[in-house]
Amino acid sequence: MSAQTQSQPLQSAEGNAAAEIAEIIARARKAQEQIADATQERVNELIRAMVWSCAQPGVAEKLAQHALDETRLGDYNGKFLKMSVKIRAALMDILNDKSVGVIEEDAERQIVKIAKPVGVIGALAPSTNPEATPIIKGINAVKGRNAIVVAPHPRAYKTNKMIIERMQDALEKMGAPRDLIQDVGPVSIEKTNELLKQCDLILATGGAGMVGAAYSSGTPALGVGVGNAVITVDESANLKEAAEKIRISKILDLAASCSSDNSVIALEAIHDDLIKALEAEGGWVAPKDAYGKIAAVLWKDGHLNPDAVVKKPQELCAMAGVDIPEDRLFIIMPETGTGPDHPYSGEKLSAIMAFYKVKDMDEAVALTNRIQEYQGMGHSCGIYSYNDDNIMKLANGTKTARVMVNQPQAASNSGNLWNGMRQTFSLGCGTWGGNSTCENINWRHLINVTWVSKPLPVPKALPTDQQLFGAVIDRLK
Repeated sequence: MSAQTQSQPLQSAEGNAAAEIAEIIARARKAQEQIADATQERVNELIRAMVWSCAQPGVAEKLAQHALDETRLGDYNGKFLKMSVKIRAALMDILNDKSVGVIEEDAERQIVKIAKPVGVIGALAPSTNPEATPIIKGINAVKGRNAIVVAPHPRAYKTNKMIIERMQDALEKMGAPRDLIQDVGPVSIEKTNELLKQCDLILATGGAGMVGAAYSSGTPALGVGVGNAVITVDESANLKEAAEKIRISKILDLAASCSSDNSVIALEAIHDDLIKALEAEGGWVAPKDAYGKIAAVLWKDGHLNPDAVVKKPQELCAMAGVDIPEDRLFIIMPETGTGPDHPYSGEKLSAIMAFYKVKDMDEAVALTNRIQEYQGMGHSCGIYSYNDDNIMKLANGTKTARVMVNQPQAASNSGNLWNGMRQTFSLGCGTWGGNSTCENINWRHLINVTWVSKPLPVPKALPTDQQLFGAVIDRLK
């Protein structure tokens, strides 16, 4: 077969994909124009309807189960919590924000800021969180008076479609265009790439490959970095509280979250007691011979094996030929190093935590950085401590966007009712993680802002050189 003949199917697929996405984008633009001048009350009404369409009793249960059945990732309780609590909290978090018209006035600088919609948001949604991601991205897009088109992971296409159709029906009943939120239809790489090219702004949550594609598409993009949360426990911690919250985080949705506790660092003074507390919470300390056996199943050619992740520890151990008691909820894997030769120092998407012992907080900070230099730089870390000096030492010494204090990491760094973090599933990791922001991404990142500048009543005056440069003048003589 000639090279020309070989290229024809590819060109045809790309051409069809371009045409399909162009049609979807055109419908999205038409819908967005219809809400471009919507009032704040109208916008809030629409996002309320979008969430209620999926969170109402009887529906949330059905969607959670469908997501589990289709993806075979996570567990029902984790998915139901996201559908019943997380999306309600995400709505509550943004409902009273002013996102229409003048959103800020700075009298001192004589600046007025006016919110303007971006247009059409192109969103990527992962297979590990297909139930809540399109809803939370959808309401943040519409809060900014945008339309949104979602490209789901192929493994979660049916769940994504079901959720989007429910939100579309709700919008239509509210008298709004249903095309404010759409999906790309049957998923293909070609269509996803076309969405990235043709939309106005990309909101990318997913694997490193898709986030990389978003950044290289030529379209402005908000991406997220790789997760690999590292948790430190110091001498001041309440070990029972720490163990309980580590367990909550570690097994939430069977560790489908990139914020799950991937490594726990115990200070030497409390190491043995913390192990006992974790065992009381369902932890199982893996024997030495399990290290290589489980690793051989969990990773293939240096990458996580999609057939082994997000499973109960008993299922994973059965695949590896390792015996584990039936009542154990998570695996404690003793670890000493970092990097490719120590695979458990990386993200695992599994109910396994690497477990380290260090002498003091200085070693904990240094080890956290080494672990996250391997994977997860900028994403998040946590600490169980009632010593503010230790908390701030970790925060100041690590290259991280989020430090969760005495909170279950996976349930907290994306926002929860017990903290003030913005509710989202898109966590910016700063330049450390190759991202443009360190923030929890929300509607504020999905708008353009017009700055209106008026003259100051009294112009600013330059100080004297002595006031401005001080001692520098004499030192540079």
